[in-house]
Amino acid sequence: MKQPTFNGKELLPLSVMEAAHAGDAMAMERVLRYYEGYINKLCTRTLYDSNGFPYVCVDEYMKRRLEIKLIHSIVVALE
Repeated sequence: MKQPTFNGKELLPLSVMEAAHAGDAMAMERVLRYYEGYINKLCTRTLYDSNGFPYVCVDEYMKRRLEIKLIHSIVVALE
């Protein structure tokens, strides 16, 4: 059977989410990898150097906070 997709990206199977909720570390890692691009997009910031030139970087502090919130929502949401 063909896997369901959204905007050309294969969706994460529900069994992986259930395993992550049950405490499977590998499943949780798979969920984090699945959402990594979206989290990076949310955490992208434009900063300016001392000469006023802009550069783009990922705010690592914000990225970790979003990952923790995602983990927390997976662990708590299905209870």
